[in-house]
Amino acid sequence: MRYRVEAMRLEHIPTVHEIEKRCFPQPWPQNAYRREIHSNRMAHYFIVRRLEDGADLEPAEVSATGAASTSASHEGGLLGKLARMFRGSGEPPPTSAALEVESKSIVGYAGLWLMTDEAHITTIAVAPESQGYGIGELLLIGLIDRAQQIGARWLTLEVRVSNKVAQNLYEKYTFKEMGLRRRYYSDNNEDALVMWTDPIESDAFQSAVRRNREVLGRNLGQHD
Repeated sequence: MRYRVEAMRLEHIPTVHEIEKRCFPQPWPQNAYRREIHSNRMAHYFIVRRLEDGADLEPAEVSATGAASTSASHEGGLLGKLARMFRGSGEPPPTSAALEVESKSIVGYAGLWLMTDEAHITTIAVAPESQGYGIGELLLIGLIDRAQQIGARWLTLEVRVSNKVAQNLYEKYTFKEMGLRRRYYSDNNEDALVMWTDPIESDAFQSAVRRNREVLGRNLGQHD
């Protein structure tokens, strides 16, 4: 199975909302995502689609997720293959018929806000039946690439203290616990860990991203 990360558009929101309702006990309403995309200049949101056999994985310009993916697209092998999973936001939207097919293929989404020099990850979600295949990590790499493109120096996020799977993923990319927000989640008053990466330009962060990108490319290439 092949996947591609693309910029979220307004017409994606109904499908995103359906995934949101299945993943979170207190989902954002659709109009919140409309405001994020239409009005919030700090916001950057993406979806990931499952591609059918024969679908094009060779966008004319790899620009949606920033310099890291763009440079990787000129490499051969696994890094280049993974880079081609990101679609530039400058491509024209599909026709109505194609949009229906496209919407049905959405299996996850993610977003961040740029706050001064901090890229704050606001959400990452993958449809339950598509979890466990590396799609969430693919979205995380997309956010990292966008953070580099827009000049962020760090990435930060909150995660439930009970969500060890997510914490393990983030730690692979140098996220470390830097604080605790008590009773942060209103559905059950669960605490949130506040996690930050090493500086984006640091050797430790860049090495982790390169290493994990290559492994993910291999793993996604094996998934069918």
